Amino acid sequence: MKKDAGSLIVYIVVLPIFLSFLGFAVLPIERFGPPLLLLIVSIIAIATGIYHGKKSSAETFYARYLPVYVPLFTTVLLATVGMIGSKGFFGHDIWTFFVFALFPFLPNSFISAMMGEFLLVFAVPFAYYLFFLVGFFIAERRKSTKVAISKFRMGGSIAILLVFFAISGAIYMERAKFVLPPSYGFEYGNGFSSVDLEPYTVSNPNNKLPKLKEPASFMVENQDEMPVLDGAEAAFPVYSAFANATYKNISYQSTLPTGEEIVSFTNTIYAFERLLSGEVDIFFGAQPSAAQQSLAESKGKELVLTPIGKEAFVFFVNEKNPINGLSSEMIRSIYSGRITHWSEIGGMDEKILAFQRPADSGSQTIMEKFMGEAPLMPALKEEVAGMGDLMEEVASYRNYNHSLGYSFRFFATGMNPNENIKLLSLDGIEPSKENIANGTYPYVVNLYAITLKDNPKKTIQPMLEWMQGPQGQYLVEEVGYISFGE
Repeated sequence: MKKDAGSLIVYIVVLPIFLSFLGFAVLPIERFGPPLLLLIVSIIAIATGIYHGKKSSAETFYARYLPVYVPLFTTVLLATVGMIGSKGFFGHDIWTFFVFALFPFLPNSFISAMMGEFLLVFAVPFAYYLFFLVGFFIAERRKSTKVAISKFRMGGSIAILLVFFAISGAIYMERAKFVLPPSYGFEYGNGFSSVDLEPYTVSNPNNKLPKLKEPASFMVENQDEMPVLDGAEAAFPVYSAFANATYKNISYQSTLPTGEEIVSFTNTIYAFERLLSGEVDIFFGAQPSAAQQSLAESKGKELVLTPIGKEAFVFFVNEKNPINGLSSEMIRSIYSGRITHWSEIGGMDEKILAFQRPADSGSQTIMEKFMGEAPLMPALKEEVAGMGDLMEEVASYRNYNHSLGYSFRFFATGMNPNENIKLLSLDGIEPSKENIANGTYPYVVNLYAITLKDNPKKTIQPMLEWMQGPQGQYLVEEVGYISFGE
């Protein structure tokens, strides 16, 4: 018995510690690393199980079978608890308990996490203990034993394992409905921008910003009096054009003595936070979300919204999608989960991949308003790994032939043109410039310049008035938005 106990400690604890270092050698192998690691672990586990089964001298049922069965049972039980507690998200803190409970595989867990192969944290110990048990029973079938294997007890144990598997599998499959394979991060703007904004920057001598035909009627000469501008990605060309026209020498004096950019882009969410903290004087974008308005109230800040242009909120699909238009009610049904396949609305027999945008982004705020009382279903997400951590993010739009997305018309067609998408008509009305200008398109929204009422900078109000005047509206129109003059 003592010999059996010592052998089990070696097979179930010591050997896994050494095996879990295999990841250093195997995982870097491109494409084949994870399956090769599992294959090697499984083969070694079967061989070890067979060897232990032949050498075991235990005579009672529990002494013989319980020690080789408990590790697998414990692994599956902990994984099930982890799946329930995390709802299938491997980046949840609850998995820390799983990792340390299976301490023989700590090196594997560390290596797998660093390589972004988070599923291996569970798969490697499961494969080892499962195939160790398989090898043990292979040895049992090849030798005579005085131990009567209780079919009832073993059958019941296997049934419990299957129940755990079913629970974990159901959670994983439910999550898989909304989680896509990882995509690449944004390439521009320190990771914040999906579009190269360099052609719209004031410091670029070859920028393609529209120019006035005469000197601006409003001009800021002193650098410390220039309002600091920031905002949404889609609004960047507009407020960059404003600064280019009204800030003297901004092309080579684009930063303050502190190093802060006078005309910056940090995306909707961070730019709005910078507005509330006083780092930014004017924020450009769609109307603030309910969460952003609450944040402003909690800080005792009163927002002033100045409309400076009009824009259409549009929906788009792959160019090969036979659907050319949808009603507002159809879109609400899709994004609330009541319609799940294109065939339900006259399209192809494919599941609809309805993409959303991150919370508090300009387009997501408008989408929430568009939905009205209809609840938005969970957004499609992706798991993004970095430095051993796993984050869950809203998936960026991917132009599959069964995808559906939304944005602002200027961003989708002017700033970030994609020839492989087509804009859908909404309630039978095309999102054309004419239909936006005359108000017949069903969902026209305002582009705002947002300021704080208590900001003491004296150049802010005159600049806002200039934006709404003829020269400001001319630049709005030339950039690609719709001016209020039309």
